[in-house]
Amino acid sequence: MSLTLLFGRDDPARVRFGVSPLWETMSALQMLLTPWTRDYQLPWLEATRAEVRQLDLRPLLAVSPRRVWIPDFLSPAPTGPGTDVADQLAQVRATPADQVACEVRRSLSGRSDTALPEDAWRLLDDPAATRSRLADLLEACWNILLAPRWQQLRDLLQADIAYRTQTLADYGLERVLGDLHPRAQWTGRALVIDRPEQARYRLAGTGLLLMPSVFVWPSLAIATDPPAHPSLAYPARGIAELWQPTQTRQSTALARLIGRTRAALLLSLAEPASTQTLARRHGLAPSTVSEHLTALRDARLVTSRRHRHTVMYQQTSVGAQLTRDD
Repeated sequence: MSLTLLFGRDDPARVRFGVSPLWETMSALQMLLTPWTRDYQLPWLEATRAEVRQLDLRPLLAVSPRRVWIPDFLSPAPTGPGTDVADQLAQVRATPADQVACEVRRSLSGRSDTALPEDAWRLLDDPAATRSRLADLLEACWNILLAPRWQQLRDLLQADIAYRTQTLADYGLERVLGDLHPRAQWTGRALVIDRPEQARYRLAGTGLLLMPSVFVWPSLAIATDPPAHPSLAYPARGIAELWQPTQTRQSTALARLIGRTRAALLLSLAEPASTQTLARRHGLAPSTVSEHLTALRDARLVTSRRHRHTVMYQQTSVGAQLTRDD
């Protein structure tokens, strides 16, 4: 079975990328409930578990169980890669009360009574109060789970977008849509996503919002029901090494050849990154990173190009060969 997203004449021109702090917050919270499926996130889990336990998350968890529809108003569509969490929280708090009631009712109705907390249906007694309560919990979760690490997470998400927009420029939209996830296939007129339910949805000129995510792996997440903007969240590239680099025989040998720091920087440049991004990722001073990047560029192992106001570095073909673990 599959979900088929049918593209109309204008939809390819309206495909865009975005980063959503609140989507990541909701996804992180859900992942926290099933840590056994996310071994690569264990360092982050251990650092946040105790603080999260101090929150009374029952209202938020009642409407965000795994494998059940979650209210769309809790994660409004981002306006672009630089969407601010404060703007998204303001959107949540401005959601019409009747929309809150409708979406909360739909989420609760999708679960059996035995799976619901006893007081879950009381969330419908005062939708405006429920909206404020859920927004406050979302903000608390953001502050604990993601805010201290957001620069690092955002760097990875934006690196994914930079890679895919370069792919778009080099090879076109067909390559971008066909390379998002093994379960997503581009047919030339539709994006077909393998999932348990059979459904077809016409984008009808709305386009499709593509959101790289740190916490959705190994799955995909799709939103199509109005008033939500049609969106597809997919796993960002490089999440396996987000919290700690993976040591391989090749990386160890490369460290012996050019030094541990330069090897780590070269390995990080499979996707474009700036000096500041690399400094945060590796806990180094920007001046130290700049010095190493100059040496790597002089050796023709990395190349640099200006993107807006930032210089981005990436492996050359020679650098990529050195880092390849064959």
